[in-house]
Amino acid sequence: MFSSEKINVGRQVDLDLAKGFSIIFMVFVHCLLFAETFSASYSPLYYHAINDFLGGPMCAPLFMFCMGVGIAYSRRSQSDIMIKRGISLLFLGILVDFGEFVMAHFLCGYLLNDWTLFPIYGGLVMFTVDILEFAALSFIVFGIFKKFNISNRQMILFALVLSVIGSFVRMLSFDSNLYNLLFGYLVGTQLHFTTFPFFNWFIFPVIGYVWGQYFIRAYKDKFFKYWPVFFIIPLIYFYFSMSAPGAFLVDDAHYYYMTTIDAFFCLIYIHGAMGFFYTISDKLPQKVKDIAATLSRHINEIYIAQWFLIPLFIIVIVYLVKGIVFNDLSVTIVSIVVLILSTLLAMGNRKIAKMRSH
Repeated sequence: MFSSEKINVGRQVDLDLAKGFSIIFMVFVHCLLFAETFSASYSPLYYHAINDFLGGPMCAPLFMFCMGVGIAYSRRSQSDIMIKRGISLLFLGILVDFGEFVMAHFLCGYLLNDWTLFPIYGGLVMFTVDILEFAALSFIVFGIFKKFNISNRQMILFALVLSVIGSFVRMLSFDSNLYNLLFGYLVGTQLHFTTFPFFNWFIFPVIGYVWGQYFIRAYKDKFFKYWPVFFIIPLIYFYFSMSAPGAFLVDDAHYYYMTTIDAFFCLIYIHGAMGFFYTISDKLPQKVKDIAATLSRHINEIYIAQWFLIPLFIIVIVYLVKGIVFNDLSVTIVSIVVLILSTLLAMGNRKIAKMRSH
């Protein structure tokens, strides 16, 4: 099943497809939920497909897993570089929070005369724990792991212990918003301060990092031989988790503050999904592969750009089209436009950065 040499080097189409898939449906679910803040009427099929499947457990865990795979593939994974990358991601996360919350607050206030829809809690929302804040902590911890030569087994054990703690220490609520925010970097407190607490989600980049070390040497036909089983079983778990009391997908808090069992099924799904992307990779037109590679290369910039475009587009639409009720079609159109513009902005930013470096 594995070669003694690294055989899957360079750009991997299946990894590009996975990262492209994750950023596409992140944009879709963010548009869907942001529009729902105002007035929306989605069909149950569309809403559950985007929120509870494609943009939920099939998306964010895959995004973070691929982050770990990327570390395994990276030639710039030295301790000091990883820690510096983590610090830079922390500042980018604050930038995202400004667009997602602060800009939305003032747009709603000035255009819609509603200053309560997006509360900023005295500016604390600027430090809300979103994906980039989580990624920042992950890179810093990986840098520390590298510095002290922590083994794969020790990393997995560490991440597993954190996940178990996060499974029980969640849904916390302190009298102080500051405490909710600070503790929210580690465990689940309140959703308006943390959506990706470190304890609950660190298992994904860790397993992705270890998985990537096997993947780079794997004979893929054998490695992904049973991918349909890995793919289907978690989907059944996800389906029943939408309605069972206290289950994984019964509400946002249970999803974002997932248990170790929930994470286990997400990881099973991820291996199945990677097998699916590998299986279809040879059958796709080159244009689709090129688009996936573009999304993959610019995934962080796209993520940042979308959180400035989504509030801007949707709030302006609500302002201009009085009484609008977002539906499947309208929010899909908004999502596609946001995705395209975010990608173009990301590509433009990369080109400008290269020109300045020369």
